[in-house]
Amino acid sequence: MNRNWHSGNGQRPTILVTGAAGFIGSHLVERLVGEGRRVVCVDNFDPYYDEEVKRANIAPTLGSGLATLVEADIRDRQALAAAFATSGPEVVVHLAARPGVRHSLEDPLPYLDINVWGTFNVLDLAREFGAAKVVFGSTSSVYGLLEDGPAREDATPCRPLSPYGASKVAAEALCSSFAATADMDVVALRFFTVYGPRQRPDMAIHRFARFILADRELPIYGDGSARRDFTYVADIVDGIVAAIDASLLGYHVFNLGQGRPVPLSQVVDLLEEALGRKARRQFHPPPAGEPPLTWADISKAEASLGYRPRTPVEEGVRAFARWLLDQGW
Repeated sequence: MNRNWHSGNGQRPTILVTGAAGFIGSHLVERLVGEGRRVVCVDNFDPYYDEEVKRANIAPTLGSGLATLVEADIRDRQALAAAFATSGPEVVVHLAARPGVRHSLEDPLPYLDINVWGTFNVLDLAREFGAAKVVFGSTSSVYGLLEDGPAREDATPCRPLSPYGASKVAAEALCSSFAATADMDVVALRFFTVYGPRQRPDMAIHRFARFILADRELPIYGDGSARRDFTYVADIVDGIVAAIDASLLGYHVFNLGQGRPVPLSQVVDLLEEALGRKARRQFHPPPAGEPPLTWADISKAEASLGYRPRTPVEEGVRAFARWLLDQGW
């Protein structure tokens, strides 16, 4: 595998980021530009949620002189190849995906098309244009049902409960195959319940907060005891940057989480406190495809990447609430 992925002139490598205008992607680009790195931002501004939100996410960094935007769909090989050809990235961070467990149960085909075929295009073009490393954004949804302990990369079987989770398992398999056959190192990062400023509006903490502020009944699926390993976006970005910079040969998989699952009911309590409003909780049966527990064993990422999540959920929820209120809610 390629051991010399750093630029030959001693400068940091050019990094191509797919899904750069999204929630995690825009935070990553902001961090990389803040560190003086050159970034090529690829996004197709998919209408899964408001395009203008995503354009606002990425706009501040595009004026830096270090970030350029290429509007391209990862399924469009010709358009994506043009982005690779003009930028010659040494590192690719592949975050573009169709998200959402529940939506994938209703309409699974786009998940296979975008998350599997699109990932193949990214990997194959990275190989064709000589990128030395690909960092792939995977998900805790690959694991499915856990027993009562944390998920471990090398021990917990991947038995996803949804087409979304299955599409990411398939994408990870592609990552493994390219790492085995191309002169390219690949790192798959399994993200656990990421939240924070710019969070997608369909995700739990964002959705809960808007229901509370609008004094609407807040739907909770189950009795509120389901536990999630809520991970603040800045901690996830720390892990991605560490994976970019780490000297890792071949194929590696890491969990990126907080390492501390929290009941949904506790998160609602924290939102009530941060927003100064009471929630009108309405309980519904648990939906298909949603496990009662997500929990990351992060010891491997700690040992290999120096990953140390710094933001407890109490602090992170307050930071999210401040951001949401600053948006005019």
